[in-house]
Amino acid sequence: MIVLECLFLTIAPCDAAEPWQLGSQDAATPMMQGIIDLHHDIFFFLILIFVFVSWILVRALWHFHYKKNPIPQRIVHGTTIEILWTIFPSIILMFIAIPSFALLYSMDEVVVDPAITIKAIGHQWYWTYEYSDYNSSDEQSLTFDSYTIPEDDPELGQSRLLEVDNRVVVPEKTHLRIIVTPADVPHSWAVPSLGVKCDAVPGRLNQTSISVQREGVYYGQCSEICGTNHAFMPIVVEAVPRKDYGSRVSNQLIPKTGGA
Repeated sequence: MIVLECLFLTIAPCDAAEPWQLGSQDAATPMMQGIIDLHHDIFFFLILIFVFVSWILVRALWHFHYKKNPIPQRIVHGTTIEILWTIFPSIILMFIAIPSFALLYSMDEVVVDPAITIKAIGHQWYWTYEYSDYNSSDEQSLTFDSYTIPEDDPELGQSRLLEVDNRVVVPEKTHLRIIVTPADVPHSWAVPSLGVKCDAVPGRLNQTSISVQREGVYYGQCSEICGTNHAFMPIVVEAVPRKDYGSRVSNQLIPKTGGA
């Protein structure tokens, strides 16, 4: 049973921070997958450079030890080596820069005609979400607040300081537009598994686009220091199948809004 549990934990998607975690959370959007792939590509170059520089250092220490070379040789100029150590790093930087800029500009692209628009408003210290595509009975946009679950009141299986009372429910494999703004001080709406981090700047509306590719619950936090309880502003996005999205919004969000 323990073996099966460990195996499940190994293959299950990592959509929240884990103890002793060194790598990124599992990608749930094409954008995050691109970020992870770019990280792996750059890490490959990093290992090659590390091995090469280490080899040069060890070779220099071994062959130019003071016992083997009591009288050091003075080299004041070397045209060939200076050309090489200028050209090769430039080529490496070019191979890193091209995919980096491609990913950077793709992250700035905003879907012209998104299926759903969600507005996230940062407060001290909670989030308010507004589904502008849905109206309640009084013709107001569907709006609800999302507060963190207190440390002394979590349910079994809930993550400490990451769970909220009202999750952001979105359909999978659908183009979404997230509009982010604060009601007081700067905040930042960030969900690592979705590859999104959008700053909330007072007086401005920032937007980003995401498309969640699989079902799941994705955790994030406010990533801009916003005061005493900055650490108590978690973000939870739950992606559900398209066929279930309408009923989830109707059954869970609208009654809470109406009761408020």
